[in-house]
Amino acid sequence: MSGPIVVGVDGSTPAHTAVEWATADARRRRLPLRLVHVCEQKRGTEGLKYCAGTLESAADRARAAGALEVQTELLEGNVVEALLGQAVTGDCVVLGSRGVGGFAGLALGSVSLAVAGHAEGPVVVVRAGAAAPEHGRIVVGDDGSATAGEAMRYAVAQARARDAGILAVYAWSQPILATYGPQFADLFTDSFEEDRAAAQERLASWAREYPDVRFDGSQVHAHPVAALADASASAELVVVGSRGRGGFTSAVLGSVSHGLLHHAVCPVAVVRPRQG
Repeated sequence: MSGPIVVGVDGSTPAHTAVEWATADARRRRLPLRLVHVCEQKRGTEGLKYCAGTLESAADRARAAGALEVQTELLEGNVVEALLGQAVTGDCVVLGSRGVGGFAGLALGSVSLAVAGHAEGPVVVVRAGAAAPEHGRIVVGDDGSATAGEAMRYAVAQARARDAGILAVYAWSQPILATYGPQFADLFTDSFEEDRAAAQERLASWAREYPDVRFDGSQVHAHPVAALADASASAELVVVGSRGRGGFTSAVLGSVSHGLLHHAVCPVAVVRPRQG
């Protein structure tokens, strides 16, 4: 997708960090930046002035950070619906982890969760203070699902733009059934070894398709959220599909992507396939 990088801004500290992250990403990938502020209710002249001021302040911040092209859009209505609409034509949507309306003790806001669960394409959630480290590595969750494949392609685009390598993490969590008796131990060991071999073959296939990108793999016996959260400590970005093989078909955001949004140290990209 060659559309602009869309950033939802509301004047909060996490939104400032999101603008800075998105500006750097737009500069690396030579894409325009579109800053969007949504006035949820008609507030009269003074309210609209406040909304316009919030948007212009974010634009000033982006220009100061070196944005090549800055677009601004002031909208009215529901924040989530507006951002979902922007996602259709945008390369990705970038949000702070929590906006001005959130409770201070929460790690993630309702807007970022809703947009990550429903938007077409990648949604990057940036926590305040999490945008700066350059580790030279993009971590991507791999479980062999279609959404994991979409996540890998976005990870490749990010790796190329940053001259970074990719660490593909496959994490296998032993089923609860295994606690009922040792007779299941060999069965689950064999299952893990088969899945690990399949993950290694997928990684080799990606390496053949993108020979200019450095690929490494990690196949571990651990819960996926824990494995990816640990890997996030030495990553510039963690990329996951919106829902993997283990999710319920009715769930718009899987347990792994949901858990990682709460626990990762670095920014997280949740990738949902586009319609059509």
